[in-house]
Amino acid sequence: MAVSGRVIGYRRVSTQDQADSGLGLEAQQTAIESAAERLGLSLVQTFTDAGVSGGLALEHRPALLAALDGLGSGDALIVAKRDRLGRDVLHVSMIQRLIERKGARVVSAAGEGTEDDGPTSILMRQIIDAFAEYERAIIRARTRAAMAAAKKRGQRVGWIPFGKRLSGDGVHLEDEPEQQAMLHEIHRLRNRGLALITICDELNARGLRNRQGRLWKPSFIGQLLDRHRAEVA
Repeated sequence: MAVSGRVIGYRRVSTQDQADSGLGLEAQQTAIESAAERLGLSLVQTFTDAGVSGGLALEHRPALLAALDGLGSGDALIVAKRDRLGRDVLHVSMIQRLIERKGARVVSAAGEGTEDDGPTSILMRQIIDAFAEYERAIIRARTRAAMAAAKKRGQRVGWIPFGKRLSGDGVHLEDEPEQQAMLHEIHRLRNRGLALITICDELNARGLRNRQGRLWKPSFIGQLLDRHRAEVA
C-alpha cells in the first residue's frame, strides 16, 4: 500500500519509557520528520500522548484516537518506533486493523517491517510487537522487585501503611505507637471470634477513630487484617 496522501505523526512517552530508552518526545519528533522527508511528503500534524502507558487500551489514548480520526485513504501514520503504538500485542493489532480499514498505513521511522506488506514484513511486525509486550512485562517485574526490596529494607514504598509513619530521615518507616495499639486491639477482638462489623461497633463506641479521624468500617478492618497476614506469611 503506497503512501499518496497526508502524513500524520504520533508520539507517546511514559516516564518509564523515556527513562529506559531515551526515546523522548524531541527525539521522536526528529525521527518522524526525517521519515516523512524520506517519503517525499510533508508532515501535516503530530499528535502526542505524554505520560501515557503503552499498556493502555485505545480508549485511554486521546491523542492516538485523534490521530486515527484524521487519517484517510492513502495517508500514513508515522511513529518513531512501533512500540509507540503500544506494548500490548492485542491492542497494537487492533490499532493496525483500524488504520488499514481507513486505507492508510503505519510507517515506523525505524523500519521494523513497515516498508511493505509482504509476508516477511508482516512477520517482522508481529515479532516486534511481541517483544514490545515482553519488554513491558520485564519492566513491570523489575519495578515490583525493586519495590519489594525497598519495602524489605524498611523504606517507604508508595503510601504509608496504617500503623507506620515516616521516620526522621524521610526515607524509612517506623512504628506509629497509637496506630500499633489499635492494630493490636483489632487483632485481639478478631481472635475472640468477633465479626468485622462487631469490631467496628466496638471501636467506634469507645470513641476510637481511623487515621483520617473517621468511623471505622468493616471493609477497612478486613484490609488491615489481610495485609498483616500477608506480611507475616
